[in-house]
Amino acid sequence: MPAPSEKELSARLQFALDAASCAGEFIMSHYQSAELAVERKRDSSPVTEADRGAELLIRKLLAEAYPDDAILGEEFGESAGTSGWRWVLDPVDGTKSFIHGVPLFGTLIAAEFNLEPLIGVCRMPALNEVVYGAIGLGASWQVGDRPVRPARVSSVNDLSAATFSTTTIQGWRRIGRQDAFDRICAKAAISRGWGDCYGHALAATGRVDVMIDPLLNPWDCAPFIPILKEAGGSFIDFNGKSATTTGNGLSVNAGLKDQCLELLRS
Repeated sequence: MPAPSEKELSARLQFALDAASCAGEFIMSHYQSAELAVERKRDSSPVTEADRGAELLIRKLLAEAYPDDAILGEEFGESAGTSGWRWVLDPVDGTKSFIHGVPLFGTLIAAEFNLEPLIGVCRMPALNEVVYGAIGLGASWQVGDRPVRPARVSSVNDLSAATFSTTTIQGWRRIGRQDAFDRICAKAAISRGWGDCYGHALAATGRVDVMIDPLLNPWDCAPFIPILKEAGGSFIDFNGKSATTTGNGLSVNAGLKDQCLELLRS
């Protein structure tokens, strides 16, 4: 299949932005609700009607706009397509934050063509903030009704002057990499727990210098590959590859990439 045109990329990016906005309105109708019911999935992770309802909403919009596209979603799995396109959905990334009334959660939407992530959107509805990008079209960042501005990674090039963020210390222990976490914390100027998609959005906009997650799913990764690339950085796994299926990842600027990979590989 021929590569998508700039016009097609732009149209699909706008669709993703609109779908994430619609999903965000639905999610916020359940946010900080005393009646919110929390269930546990097979992996013991939490799920709510906000997660499921938001994904169903996006899937409905996709069925109307792009019925021939495949879909991979966290809550309802994969459906086949014939167009070469696949949408990757995480309706509420950071469900633990969501159920605790903490605003650092987001809706993630990616569009892949021939399994290459070309479009990514990360909308944080409780913060009314969105970071997005498409290959060849740049990366952007908007907060509320303020003007859209370019999303750019930081220019810090020494980890000893950098701010490092991660989602959870327990994740490093689960994969047996507490050593790497300790090395990075010892080297970095500041270490924080601004986690899930929010941490990667912070890296894409230069507010932290590196965000590292030891445990990730494909729907956590796919949107940030195009966003970080267009923002001047990289979303890569612990082996330095732009992959969505290896179970880990970091959002990092060019000046810190090799330093971080060296500490992760040691």
